Amino acid sequence: MSKSTNQNTPYRPVEPWVNKYRPKTVDEVSHQDEVVKALKRSLETGNLPHLLFYGPPGTGKTSTILAVAMDLFGPELYKDRVLELNASDERGIEVVRTKIKNFASFSVSQNNTLTNGKPAAAFKLIVLDEADSMTHDAQAALRRIIEYTSKTTRFCLLCNYITRIIEPLSSRCAKFRFKSLNDTAMIERLRYIASSESMPPVKDEVYQAIHAVSDGDLRKAITYLQSSYRFYGSRELTPDNIYNISGTVPPKLIETLINTCKSNSYDKLQSNLQQLVTKGYPASQILVQIFDQVTNHKSFSDKQKALIAMKIGDVDRNLVDGSEEFLQLFDTVSFIMKQLSDNSNNNNNNNNRMDLD
Repeated sequence: MSKSTNQNTPYRPVEPWVNKYRPKTVDEVSHQDEVVKALKRSLETGNLPHLLFYGPPGTGKTSTILAVAMDLFGPELYKDRVLELNASDERGIEVVRTKIKNFASFSVSQNNTLTNGKPAAAFKLIVLDEADSMTHDAQAALRRIIEYTSKTTRFCLLCNYITRIIEPLSSRCAKFRFKSLNDTAMIERLRYIASSESMPPVKDEVYQAIHAVSDGDLRKAITYLQSSYRFYGSRELTPDNIYNISGTVPPKLIETLINTCKSNSYDKLQSNLQQLVTKGYPASQILVQIFDQVTNHKSFSDKQKALIAMKIGDVDRNLVDGSEEFLQLFDTVSFIMKQLSDNSNNNNNNNNRMDLD
C-alpha cells in the first residue's frame, strides 16, 4: 500500500482576544485618563511609589501595571525584575515570608540600559493581584516587608474592594481608582477589535447588548465578542446571540414577567415564571435582572423600589443557603405583584374620596 501524501494540517489554537489586544503601553489604556496621566509623570521622573489599584473587575488594573512594568524594564529585564502573584491563590503568611521576602530583599544593578536607550529602573516590582483576598496576618507581614525593602523594590496591590486592605498597608501606597467603562469607551474599543479581526459589520444594538451584559467589564465584553464570532461565524450577529453566549435572560422576558405582575393573577404569574425557569436560566441571574428592571421601571415608586430591593436581598441570601430556586423566585414576583396591587388599591381609594368630596 502506498503512503498517503495528505497530511493533517497542524492545529493552531486561537489566541484569546483579551490577551491579544491587552494594552502594551500606558497610553493604550482605555477610559482611565487620570490614572494614565499620573503614571506617565511618574515614569518620566523614574520615581515610582508603591501603588494600590482598586475598582471593578475588567477595568484595566492588571493591564496597566504590566504596561508600566514593560516601560520600566523592557522585555530584556522583565522576567528578572517583575514578580506577579495572584493573592487569591497565594495569600498565606508563609508566601509573604518566603517567596515575596526573598525576591524583595535582593538589590539590582543600577547601570542597566534598555534597547531603546532609556536607563532601566533601579528597583524591582512585585504585583499582587486580588490583594483583598489576603488574610490580615499576611497583610500585616507584607507591611513590614514594604518598609524594609523600599529602596530595592516597589509593590503594586490590585484589588476590587479597598476596604478589605488594612489601613497600615493602604496608607503606604498611592491609590488609584479604576472606574467602569461607559458605553462610548467600550464600544469604541470593541469596534477597533472587530475591524482588526475583519469581522462582518456589527450593528450598534449588538454593541449595546454587549455593554449591557458585561456591566462595564471590558474583559467580559471582549470575550463575549470573540465567543459570538466563533460560534456564529460570518452570520450577522443579533442581541439574542449575545444573550445566549453570556447566559443572560433576554430583557423582553424579564419585562414580560414584570408586566404579568400587574395582572394580579397568581396563576398567570406562576405559569410565566415556570416557562422562564424551564429555559434553564439560573435563579441568581433572573434575580439580578429583576432588580435592574424594577429599579429602572417608572411604574414603581421610590418606596416600592426600596421594599422590593430588601425582599430581593432576603431571597438572594436564601438562595445562597440552598433554598429551592423556583419557590424563592415565586416569592419575589408575588411580593412585586402585591406591591403593585396595593398601589393600585390606594389610588382607587384616593379617587373615591375625591368623588365623594
